[in-house]
Amino acid sequence: MSRTHWSASILAVAVAVSAAGGCAGSSDSLRTREGLVTMRGNPITLEGTSRGVTIGKPAPDFTAVGNDMKEVALASFRGKTVILSTIPSLETPVCDAETRAFNERASSLGDRVVVLTVSMDLPMTQKKWCAAAGIDRVVTLSDSKLRQVGDRYALRMRENGLLTRAVTVIDPRGVVRYQEIVKEVATEPDYEAAINAALAASGS
Repeated sequence: MSRTHWSASILAVAVAVSAAGGCAGSSDSLRTREGLVTMRGNPITLEGTSRGVTIGKPAPDFTAVGNDMKEVALASFRGKTVILSTIPSLETPVCDAETRAFNERASSLGDRVVVLTVSMDLPMTQKKWCAAAGIDRVVTLSDSKLRQVGDRYALRMRENGLLTRAVTVIDPRGVVRYQEIVKEVATEPDYEAAINAALAASGS
């Protein structure tokens, strides 16, 4: 897909997010982080109700919406290692490739590790994409309704309202063990580093 088409896909999702009500909370309650991320070389401001997570500290709990329209809490995965992948939109090529890659790798991680992919895509969009892509190991969740992931992990891009590309590993006790906030949103994360962190956290 060309740069123009990729940008158009991002814009389409951002417009949908705006139509659904924009970002939760007033700008006065949001904290910002600059200098961490670019999109196609352009600086991006990350925002949320916190300053992000800290390695070695408890991961903020959150609730998002699954493909079946039911709410799913991070706490429901306690006892398992969680690879939390946030992405702008499944309908863009890099996010598509990343989710497929994690789905493929997840098959070798066993039942003690779960991969959650969170975006601002609507649940029905995620369900349709997963069916077409044959995704069976990654759990996709939508942050479009409750916006708790973007807020509590400070991973929402102010410029378009979408989640930035990041991978966070949370151990079975709910403690953050690893995080990569991908410097350039249009590139894929370091899969091996995330997988190794997940295996270490799970004791494998």
